[in-house]
Amino acid sequence: MNLTVLGAGAWGTALAVSACTRQPTRLWARDAAQAAAMRSERRNRRYLNEITLPPALQIDADFDAAVAHARGGLLVVATPMAGLEGILRRLPADAPGVLWLCKGFQEGSGLLGHEIARAACPSLSAGVLSGPSFAIEVARGQPTALVAASHDAALAERAVEAFHSDTMRIYTSNDPVGVEVGGAVKNVMAIATGIADGMQLGLNARAALVTRGLAEMTRLGLALGARAETFMGLSGLGDLVLTTTGELSRNRRVGLLLAQGQTLAQILAELGHVAEGVLSAATVLQRAQALNVAMPITEAVVAVLERRITPAQALGLLMGREARSEN
Repeated sequence: MNLTVLGAGAWGTALAVSACTRQPTRLWARDAAQAAAMRSERRNRRYLNEITLPPALQIDADFDAAVAHARGGLLVVATPMAGLEGILRRLPADAPGVLWLCKGFQEGSGLLGHEIARAACPSLSAGVLSGPSFAIEVARGQPTALVAASHDAALAERAVEAFHSDTMRIYTSNDPVGVEVGGAVKNVMAIATGIADGMQLGLNARAALVTRGLAEMTRLGLALGARAETFMGLSGLGDLVLTTTGELSRNRRVGLLLAQGQTLAQILAELGHVAEGVLSAATVLQRAQALNVAMPITEAVVAVLERRITPAQALGLLMGREARSEN
């Protein structure tokens, strides 16, 4: 199966590295200079420097050629959420099935990936590939499990064919809404947990935030039409645990540094990579408020990011909420 990954960031590069030993794989980089450097050096110096790019991996800056390579196979969009709509609108009418890796709500519109795809190219067979995964571990060949979710069962099975291996398990789902909500909200919860850990609030506080974060995620998902059981799977609880506790989590790192008193501008400059939770937190809250869904942790994170309250004040607001039933 011919496979093209559109986007040469850390995650797109890692997935292409994982797949290229089994499938003819092409990695598209928007920046022609980056693509040329990756071809000559066999490194993605900016995003995944420690990994040697296998000789089998083709690297290209020609968008049309990269898409044509996947004809009859599979396209994977590995841009940030902000780039998804632009990529989808560039695809030809005969484009093969598309899966995206980006997680979050589109800034401004508040749309999830499947809603963007429905508006941009309604006839496209599309879905999402998500789950608990740090790019560097995928590129190293460390065991990882992901879920491919689409209303098109054949597309989800094509993802299994493309990526399932000795080091990567691919499960399928017909609930792309739930998978996308999990992928979006867990980033916000990772910022919250990072703040708590940065304030040295302890393991009890971390456990409470993860658990109540799962409750918020599930409430929003159900309001958007997802199924509750999806949030107990890889893209829900699995990704939430990884992102809120893993030392490689950029979103968790944002929270840790906020707790230390750094400004958001300083933090983002230090990271050098996109932290999707920063971009999507306000949009998650707006979508929840429009649906009358209570998300107090998300609300506190947004207030801290916008510098309306301090981390300590956020803690006071959460702990001071009225007692209620857990469910």
